Amino acid sequence: MKRRPLLALAALLCASPAHAADPLTLELPGGDGPGKGKHVVLISGDEEYRSEEALPMLAGILSTHHGFKCTVLFSVGADGTIDPNNQKSVSGAAAMDSADAIIMALRFRKWPDADMKHFVDAFHRGVPIVALRTSTHAFQIGEGAYKDYSQFGKKVLGEEWVSHWGGHKSEATRGVFEPGADKHPVLRGVKDVFGDTDVYEAYPPADATILFRGQVLKGMTPDSPPADYKKKRSTDKKEQGINDPMQAVAWVREYKNDAGTTNRILTTTMGSATDLQSEGLRRVVVNGVFWGLKMEVPAAANVTPTGEFKPTMYGFNGGKKGIKPADTALKPAK
Repeated sequence: MKRRPLLALAALLCASPAHAADPLTLELPGGDGPGKGKHVVLISGDEEYRSEEALPMLAGILSTHHGFKCTVLFSVGADGTIDPNNQKSVSGAAAMDSADAIIMALRFRKWPDADMKHFVDAFHRGVPIVALRTSTHAFQIGEGAYKDYSQFGKKVLGEEWVSHWGGHKSEATRGVFEPGADKHPVLRGVKDVFGDTDVYEAYPPADATILFRGQVLKGMTPDSPPADYKKKRSTDKKEQGINDPMQAVAWVREYKNDAGTTNRILTTTMGSATDLQSEGLRRVVVNGVFWGLKMEVPAAANVTPTGEFKPTMYGFNGGKKGIKPADTALKPAK
């Protein structure tokens, strides 16, 4: 008789929403809030900009402050620890089958067809997508059923990899709102945006609404003055001032996919973990989820990280070693 309460307790713990169904993902259950009952899947997988740190932080905000169930997927190695260099890995891809929205921060992934199918099926359902930084070149699939998704950035998100427009690791980015765009719901409550990554060269399609452009700065701090020199565009090789005009760094569009459904898309070429120290940029991402789901965007969404967020500086092979997905949930500041 004494064993029954213990068995019941064990069953309760195993069924607790705090336990991820897949130990190679991070699952946050959500709860009360406007997002209750909605599932956001956040897909990390880039070698340079520490998406494995950024997306768990964003998941915490969406889950704790806004009620969304969140599942973060990772590139992992054979030992079950996070390995951003494993371009063929995405843990828990089946979570995308129940995604209501996707946040992606990917770079040149070569997922197997079985994993790609989960992504493509979600895309074809018309789920909204928030795409960060290198997601403009998310996939590099040379053959097979999904080889055309190597053009996902250009075709769907609105741009592919073009070039570093500002100086990499030497010239930061200040967001400058496009005239009239401050009325767009994605910019609701956004006062300023700064990132220590450089501006990418980008030319969104005519059907995109540009939200803000990236002013190239002379240094790496928010108070750095604008850069002032000439540079040739990659497209037509004509020279222009580095900030005249400024490159688009955030835009939205609605894309009718091959299945006949329409995806709401928010793309920003900002979005490293260090960029997301910017309250304004975090609010853009959170607002983008609400907008994508056709929900009322809060007047000033709570985007305070739910624990200590001290992101690693971006760079190849610079990620923390031996980290398991469950270890990425933010912990309270000491």
